[in-house]
Amino acid sequence: MVISNNLETDIKEAPEWFLKSIERAYTEKKVKLPQGNVCYKLWSANESKGTVILIHGTGASKNWWDPIAPLLLDKFNVIALDLPGMGDSDHCDVYSFENFGNSVLSIIKNEKLTENIVLVGHSLGGHVAGYVATKRSELIAGLVMIDTPVRPPNFEYKKSVGTGPLRMIKYYPDKKTILKRFRLMPKQECKNDWYLRYIAEHAIKETSEGWRWKFDDQLFFKLEYPKGYEYSFKCPSLFIAGEESLLMASKILDYMKNLFKDNMHFETIAGAAHHVPIDAPIEMTKIVKRAIDKWL
Repeated sequence: MVISNNLETDIKEAPEWFLKSIERAYTEKKVKLPQGNVCYKLWSANESKGTVILIHGTGASKNWWDPIAPLLLDKFNVIALDLPGMGDSDHCDVYSFENFGNSVLSIIKNEKLTENIVLVGHSLGGHVAGYVATKRSELIAGLVMIDTPVRPPNFEYKKSVGTGPLRMIKYYPDKKTILKRFRLMPKQECKNDWYLRYIAEHAIKETSEGWRWKFDDQLFFKLEYPKGYEYSFKCPSLFIAGEESLLMASKILDYMKNLFKDNMHFETIAGAAHHVPIDAPIEMTKIVKRAIDKWL
C-alpha cells in the first residue's frame, strides 16, 4: 500500500485518460458552516441529467476524485467535497456523522439542487452518503456505497481495530521526505503508482514548522459515532465491493444484503482491494454510470 519506497513514480507515466481527466476545468468553492469552512469542487457538464456528489473516505480528500469526476461529465454535473477535518476543509473540535452529513446538505443548498441528486461514497464517504439519504430521503435519487462496511446498530466502533486512529502528525523537512512516507490505510497492494503519486501530492501542505499531512490527526479521537443508528433510505442503491478487500468479511456482506434486500444491488470488482477508486477507476466508473442511468 506504499506508493513506493523512493517515490520515483511520475504522474506523466499515467495513462492518457488519467492525464486528460486531471486537466479538466472545474470551479473551487466553499460553504461557511458553524464548525468551519467546507471546500468543494464543481465540474459542469454541457448537458446534465442530474448531479453526482462524490464523498471520500477517512483521511482522504476531494482530490482523490479528480481523475474520476470528468468521466461522468457526459451526462452529469459532478461535485467532490472535502469532509470537515480533511483536505482543505477546516478542522473541528468535534466530528460526527451529523456534521459530515450537514456538510453535504449545505453544498446541496448552496448549489440550489432540488432533484436528480446521486451520492457516491467510498468507505467513510459511503456512511455519510447513507446518513444523508436516510435523513433527507426526498432529496436523494440514488446512492452508491463503495467498500463501505455497514455494521449492526449495536456495533462497538471504538473497540474495532479497523477504525483508526490516523497517524499522528509529524513535520518533515522537505516535500520529498514527506512524499516518501505516504501510505494508504488500510494496507494493501496497489499497482497504479501514478494515481497514488497524484493523491500524495494533494495530501500535504507546507507550514512554518515544516511539511505535514492535511488531515486532522485527532479525527478518530474527536469522532462521535452514532449509537443504535440504522440506515433507512429507500432510494435505489448500489454497493461495490473490492474482491480482495479485507474490510468486507462475509458476515458484513451477509448482514448488508439482508438489510438492503429491497433496494440495493451488489457488485464485486475482481482484483480490487478496499481502495476501489484507485485500484479499478475505469471499471468502477462504468458500473456507477450504468446504475445511475437506470435511476434518472
